[in-house]
Amino acid sequence: MPRLLWCIAGGACGIAATLALVAASAPLVFLASLGGSTVFLFGLTRAPAAQPRALVGGHLGGAFIGILCYQLLGDGLWVYATAQAITLGYMLLTRTVHPPAGANPLIMVHSHATFAALWQPVLVGVCTLAVVAFVWSRVFRGQVRYPQSWLAESPPTPLWGAWNE
Repeated sequence: MPRLLWCIAGGACGIAATLALVAASAPLVFLASLGGSTVFLFGLTRAPAAQPRALVGGHLGGAFIGILCYQLLGDGLWVYATAQAITLGYMLLTRTVHPPAGANPLIMVHSHATFAALWQPVLVGVCTLAVVAFVWSRVFRGQVRYPQSWLAESPPTPLWGAWNE
């Protein structure tokens, strides 16, 4: 029970700090994927998908792909699907799979985002959330520390999820 309450309180502090820093300058739709990241950082702290490589790489890569697709192709339904498919491929190839960041290409196309969104709100938001998770995990002894591994690959092996592993 104490771990559960600690996770809940940490998640609330993490997303509150993130919203306080970036919500004033960005529509809240930009921050939707960070809600899912909060669950990973504070609830699934040890998961490879929660580690900084996947967190930062997934969010920045997904957002970049979404912005690039919108800038080059517009905002048709096929653009959403293309951006999503490219993002999935990017995350698998670079081993930066962070499921909440999978929403970023859709968010960026829908919002008609510019490349400035990569800095604010994406990078600022992700870094704020990670810093709060880092500090929060060290306040009391015996808590699971974040991060477990700065460069953990997600998925941990290239054949993860293959038919005949």
